[in-house]
Amino acid sequence: MAQVQEEVQLLGVGGSPFVRRIQIALKLKGVHYTYIEENLRNKSDLLLKFNPIHKKVPVFFHNGKPLAESLVILEYIDETWENYPIFPQQPYEKALARFWSKFIDDKCLPAISKAAWTVNKEEREKGIEESLQALQFLENELKHKFFGGVNINIVDIAASYLAFWLPLVEEAIGLKFLSSGKFPKLYKWSQEFINHPIVKANLPPKEGILGFFKSRYAALTTASK
Repeated sequence: MAQVQEEVQLLGVGGSPFVRRIQIALKLKGVHYTYIEENLRNKSDLLLKFNPIHKKVPVFFHNGKPLAESLVILEYIDETWENYPIFPQQPYEKALARFWSKFIDDKCLPAISKAAWTVNKEEREKGIEESLQALQFLENELKHKFFGGVNINIVDIAASYLAFWLPLVEEAIGLKFLSSGKFPKLYKWSQEFINHPIVKANLPPKEGILGFFKSRYAALTTASK
């Protein structure tokens, strides 16, 4: 397949882990793209036109054709540009990679969100329990330096929230999920991942994200009083 690098655009928000997934994948593959910053408080006509269902970022454009939802975009990118495959080549391993990527989005991230941002004490404790269970599944699945083995793959990219954003959530709310004591393999993976040169160069500044999480938690605790 020809590696076409014509018109590639990404509509996103700088602090979004889902947008950063796309940026990391494009950089790993060496694909040049134009980034367009979106304002989610005043959503642009571009966003509303090309992602009318979810009205969220990222939205990816290749030669004028739009795609939404980060995992869908990542698979399209991998099938379009062959350099640095981010999906396994064998059907079974590829299916497993899809499964674990979906597991992160459908089970892991919602559980952490419930644990971090729920006012109700019982629901929050349930979220903490679900988060630890989900992280344990990932701990058991991790067999090598990365989920992709020696190289970063789709599961690593999908799990980028756990490596970079989760520690900032932990600092903001005073809870610890991903510790070296509880999850030694996953913790070591997180350090390897965020210090990979391409990943490191494509992560947002920590200060802004941490400030956002602290403000969100302060508002949450004030509302619960």
